[in-house]
Amino acid sequence: MSGSRDYERLAFLYAPDATLILAERIILRASLRVEAVFGWKPAELEGQSIRVLYPGQTDYERIGDRARRAMVTAPVYRDERFMRRKDGQVLWMEGHGTALDRHEPQRLAIWTYRPLEGGPGNDGPLTAMEKRIARYLVNGFTSKEIALALGSSPRTVEVHRANMIRKMGVRNSAELVSRLLAASGEA
Repeated sequence: MSGSRDYERLAFLYAPDATLILAERIILRASLRVEAVFGWKPAELEGQSIRVLYPGQTDYERIGDRARRAMVTAPVYRDERFMRRKDGQVLWMEGHGTALDRHEPQRLAIWTYRPLEGGPGNDGPLTAMEKRIARYLVNGFTSKEIALALGSSPRTVEVHRANMIRKMGVRNSAELVSRLLAASGEA
C-alpha cells in the first residue's frame, strides 16, 4: 500500500474498538472489529439505522438526544450504555462519539464502542455480584439460569434481585430491567 489514504483506511478498518461512521444515525461504514463486538459483519450493518444496536426504542431516543446535545458543546462525547448484539444479547458498552459538524452533530459522526466488564452504575449502589446478575437479567435469564451460570443457588440470585429492586426504587423485576436499561444512558 502506498499513500496516506491507504494508512487511513487501514487505521479505520483495523481499529481496536468497534468503529462506525454515521450520517443522520444511519451506519455508512463499520470497522472489522464490529463483528467481534456486535456479531454483525460490517456489510450487514452498513445502510442500517444504528437503532439495530440498541435494546429498545427508548434507549435509542434518550441516548441519541443526550449525545446530540453534548456534542454541540464538547469535541468528544462519552457514556456507558447497554447495546444489543446481533444474537440479541445485551452488553454494557462504553461509547465515544465525535461530530464532524458540531452545529449539526448527527449530520456526520464517528463512534467507537468497547464492551465493559462491569455493569450499570459502576460508581453507584450495586455490588459487584448485583452488577453481574443485572447483566443476565437484561438478557432475559431466569433466576435458575443465572444461578447455574454463576455457580450459586437460585435463592441467592433472588436475594440479590430483591436488593436491586429495593436499591433501584422499583416495584418488581420488570421495572428493575427497565430501570437498568434506562440507567445505561445516565453514566
